Amino acid sequence: MKVIIIGAGVLGLSVARQLAVVGAEVLLLDQWGAGAGTTATTFAWTNSSRKLDPDYHALNLAGMEEHPRLAEQLRGAPSYFPSGALQWADSSSEQWLADNVERLRSLGYPAHWVTPEEATRIAGDLRVPEPITSIAYFPSEGYVLPEVFVANLLADAEQHGARLVSGEVKAIDEGSDGVSVALAGGEIFRGDRVVLAAGRWTQRLAARTGIDVPMVTDTGRGSQTVGLLGYARSPELDLRCVIHSPGLNLRPAGGGQTVLQALDLNAEVDPAAPPSADGDLARTIARRFSALLTGPGRAPEIDLRIGFRSLPADGHTVAGYASGQSRVYCLVSHSGVTLAPILGRLAATEITTDQEQDLLRRFRPTRFIGVRRSDVEVDQGATALGEQ
Repeated sequence: MKVIIIGAGVLGLSVARQLAVVGAEVLLLDQWGAGAGTTATTFAWTNSSRKLDPDYHALNLAGMEEHPRLAEQLRGAPSYFPSGALQWADSSSEQWLADNVERLRSLGYPAHWVTPEEATRIAGDLRVPEPITSIAYFPSEGYVLPEVFVANLLADAEQHGARLVSGEVKAIDEGSDGVSVALAGGEIFRGDRVVLAAGRWTQRLAARTGIDVPMVTDTGRGSQTVGLLGYARSPELDLRCVIHSPGLNLRPAGGGQTVLQALDLNAEVDPAAPPSADGDLARTIARRFSALLTGPGRAPEIDLRIGFRSLPADGHTVAGYASGQSRVYCLVSHSGVTLAPILGRLAATEITTDQEQDLLRRFRPTRFIGVRRSDVEVDQGATALGEQ
């Protein structure tokens, strides 16, 4: 079987690698290269902390469980870290955190309360400021270094025979004997199946084959898809886990660097006028970061990067064929980093065996057939806190 995969982010690479391992002939197509799209601007926190829909929660749990299994199979530098995550609350958020801990515990999701002293030992080089009133620890959560993860997936896929070609996809055509993909440069590739894993470009590419995958496509100021990340080059920290504090989320980025995320600032981000390194947004993030550092030091050096999330219209993953006759398998998710290993394995199984996987049954693109876009209900739990 020959499979053409459009999109070399974490989802496309995960399914490409799994298909190559089981012996499929795999061709990866990406306009900019591996991991250059949404994957390059992700907070990369592995979790199922706010997945309120039971089926979506189960899928994310499976994704968390698949990460260590995949990590054992991949060569290269470590990219997955089961570090746990701390959530700090102040007086304005302590009830929300208490309710969420109780909800997760009722589902068997590991969560327990820790003291500020315990939190400091878990976190490493951070102090817990006085406004914090309660702290919860989620030991099963973790994080991924996306650039290392992408490199490891691609290397393993190529070792098993997969091939990566750069180019812009202009057309996807299905026929009775297969499917073809045409690039802007005139090249045409033919195969038995196509996996459309193009992230936020999925809706536009799917439409070219008559497939409707409703997504949030607005990329203007205040859109749900727009996010801002800070990459702190200094000071170097011995940060040991993911931190969610009022006003700032943090995760290790390797080499003592730190990824910073201030969710409340996203609404102020205008991709048409990116924030400057010395502007108000940069100063706000630097001030919040400095408030968590231990001891005096020089002002943080932070690079800002705007990201665009891949967000299906209802907030939930899309995985499967558009119809029983289609040869195009759609794969897009807001929780791409958490779900990449499990979606790669399950999608590859469905493509090569035609055996439906139960975990994916609720997430078919066919759920949108006959539904008006205005009637699609967004699961806020799926989109509000899983900032992948």
